[in-house]
Amino acid sequence: MKYENADHIFPKELLQEIRQYMPEGYVYISPQNGRKEWGSVSGQKEELGKRNAQIYEEYQSGKSIAVISKERYLSKGSIYRIVKQFSK
Repeated sequence: MKYENADHIFPKELLQEIRQYMPEGYVYISPQNGRKEWGSVSGQKEELGKRNAQIYEEYQSGKSIAVISKERYLSKGSIYRIVKQFSK
């Protein structure tokens, strides 16, 4: 997100109207199409989904939570959460 100076963007009349509601400070103007879902642009969400599916498969094949946790460098709590997510 990029900050812009309102004095450089809005006409004076509109800026005076806005200042009646908010004399100073920051105002966030959301995009017209709404926010994109987390990880949708970078592909991170998809990658984590694949990883979590692999973790669940490892658990289903008999690996213990402790072993998966150690191999994946994740806490046991995180592994439990992932397994629970797929167990529904």
